[in-house]
Amino acid sequence: MHKLSFHGVLFLTLLANVFLANACLGQGESVKLTTLFQTYLDECFALRPLDATLLGDHRFDGKLDDVSPEARQKWLDHFRHQLQKLEQHVQYDSLNRVEKIDYEIWRDELKRNIWLNENTNPFAEDPRVYGNYINDSVYLLLAQSTLPLEKNVTNAIARIQEIPRIVGTARATIVNPPRSILETAISQNKGAIDFYENGIYELIGVESLRNLMRQSTPQAIESLKSYQLFLENDVLPKAKGEWRLGKDKFDQKLQLVLDVQLSADQVLRDALIEFERVQNEMYVVARQLWSRYYPGRPLPADNAEGRRKTVAAVVSAVSQEHSQPSALIADARKSVKDIQDFITARDILRLPEKDRCQVIEMPEFRRGNSLAYLDSALPLDPDGFSYYAISPPPKQWNQKRVDSFLEEYNNHMLQILSIHEAYPGHYVQLQYSNRTPSLIRRVLQSGTYIEGWAVYTEQMMLDQGYGDGSLPLRLNQLKFYLRAVGNAILDHKMHRTQMTDQEAFNFLTREAYQSDGEALLKIVRAKQSSVQLSTYFAGRMAFYRLREMIQREQGDAFDLGRYHEAVLENGSIPVKYLPELVRERLTQPRNATN
Repeated sequence: MHKLSFHGVLFLTLLANVFLANACLGQGESVKLTTLFQTYLDECFALRPLDATLLGDHRFDGKLDDVSPEARQKWLDHFRHQLQKLEQHVQYDSLNRVEKIDYEIWRDELKRNIWLNENTNPFAEDPRVYGNYINDSVYLLLAQSTLPLEKNVTNAIARIQEIPRIVGTARATIVNPPRSILETAISQNKGAIDFYENGIYELIGVESLRNLMRQSTPQAIESLKSYQLFLENDVLPKAKGEWRLGKDKFDQKLQLVLDVQLSADQVLRDALIEFERVQNEMYVVARQLWSRYYPGRPLPADNAEGRRKTVAAVVSAVSQEHSQPSALIADARKSVKDIQDFITARDILRLPEKDRCQVIEMPEFRRGNSLAYLDSALPLDPDGFSYYAISPPPKQWNQKRVDSFLEEYNNHMLQILSIHEAYPGHYVQLQYSNRTPSLIRRVLQSGTYIEGWAVYTEQMMLDQGYGDGSLPLRLNQLKFYLRAVGNAILDHKMHRTQMTDQEAFNFLTREAYQSDGEALLKIVRAKQSSVQLSTYFAGRMAFYRLREMIQREQGDAFDLGRYHEAVLENGSIPVKYLPELVRERLTQPRNATN
């Protein structure tokens, strides 16, 4: 089997420590920090080859992690040991301010990993985690690696041969997962079986390599089918695990993951205030659209229930302006082109010179949680493609569920989604991030920054004139943002209190104007994650407040395109560092190119 033994890792670590000690003699603290981080990455990749692939380091593409409990204890020991080494080898006070930020980002990442390993146990409680090794470990080699196709297929085959071992560990480790999480894992494993029976050959393309792959997949497929029966027949009937994180752990995790210098109570308080504000804005827009969609009918009374009915009715009418499943991908591609043209014409920011983002249909094994995502080019292999993936409604859905899905992601909402996921949202931001000189910042990215920027761009683009003042488009932008705010409220209440599914459903459908199908999916997602749903709102508020602050300070001298580039050029860093770094960057000339 292609895996590095712990003794091999230990030997490499000892050699690395000797190298580090020699390399640091007579060198400045900045070089020590960079050298130590590179050594740390090498050690991490030897222990967890999939991490290397996810970041774009292809030295370990033919290997797959040991995910046994004993191996995962070594991961935790490694994080603890590395934190000690960082504090011992690098003199923090001798670094300049930019270097201190890199030091803090790495230090805090280590502390976060230690806390997560000590306080959560996804390998026992969340069967979805094994899908990363079963599916993504192979899919990413064939979809994103810039190595020659023959090499990627060879590495993929080596990993496919490891799938029975991963499945064996899963069967021995999974204990009483929450039912909602298990049901998603079951659905995604069905997608994995289909991928290895069919989809993988579409990615390979070359017939001779397809034939080589066909000789390697039968054992993996057999193990996955057996695993499917195990999940459905053995695990599902007894799946009654607790999905709530609980108040204390939630509060601690939020501090570590969001890293916005706000407590959980402060984030919730801000979200409740913002939720009411956005609802009021939606009413103002809906009132203007009422006569267009309901000519001759009187506007409902101007009280709380009447305003809610007005917004709900107009949202429902606007949602009928939607595409068909077969046209979703084509519609998304058209919206992307229109958005790109607008960004360039209005100098929102400079787009990457080479457009390497492809709009694709979401692979089956990745469906189940959201309509769309962005797979960005990898930080350590940045010349690869990024993929803006769209999920058509699954074939097994009945017509009512399909209609609800299409209404939720109507023609207007699809444009907002393209802004968020691609231009100038995730794709553009992560392309900038991949160019930052700091290895630490390229590798250790803040989810709060990434999601916050994407949400910030939705309103910003319409404020600058995208859509030519279309009120249906604005209503959907507000609805999409209300969803982000509602996500934070739902996240807090479901994990910190005893909020029931029915209470959550009523909140999402009545107060956030989501369709029944979207609300049900969001409840499942809230159970399957904690804190992540809060990153959108907390990050967006940080970006919005920063923009307001800088614009007030600069007055008429404020240049939006230059400001956006100053924000993006720092990498995907914790948002708490942005004010000082953006101010410093704005004292320098704007780059001639992007």
